[in-house]
Amino acid sequence: MELNRRSFRALPVSRRIVIAHWLIPAEPAHRFFQDLINDLARRYDAPVFEPHVTIYVGANSTDDAVNTTLSKAARDCKRIMLQALEVSHSDEFIKTLFVEFGLNTKLRQLNQVIRSAAQDSSDYDLKPHLSLLYKRMSVQTRRQLARSIEVPFSQVVFDSLKAVRCISPTRSRADVEAWRIVAKEPLGSIGV
Repeated sequence: MELNRRSFRALPVSRRIVIAHWLIPAEPAHRFFQDLINDLARRYDAPVFEPHVTIYVGANSTDDAVNTTLSKAARDCKRIMLQALEVSHSDEFIKTLFVEFGLNTKLRQLNQVIRSAAQDSSDYDLKPHLSLLYKRMSVQTRRQLARSIEVPFSQVVFDSLKAVRCISPTRSRADVEAWRIVAKEPLGSIGV
């Protein structure tokens, strides 16, 4: 919410339907992260979701246009390896608890390929992370959770892309549960 300084009222931030482009971890990291997400969701009554790193969020588009964008990006890019930096937390719903990754040249290039193929001028700021939990909770609980999780990989390989239609900004369990996969492609694929 933004603050209207004249009347000190919270102004609603506009919400819209967008297409989020996800980078999906390969095995065995996918299974590790999915099991962790499932466990945290069960323990904290939070939504279950697929492990992913969001690499670009742009305007909503037709399914055909999304498929074309994803196919081009998958064709132009091979598997990507990212360095896992740390488990962290924030008071932002979509970054309640997350694994932070280092930004590298291949990831920047993939972001640019998708941005160009989507013909979208979104101002999405790429800060690679893989969320583990979406839930409003105290800073003490988040801090304790972040300290308790050890990621057994110093680097994680990502081998596919997915495009997801979702509400932005995502603020609730219902928003997460409304996500819908529109397209998916393995990296390095020919596409259709």
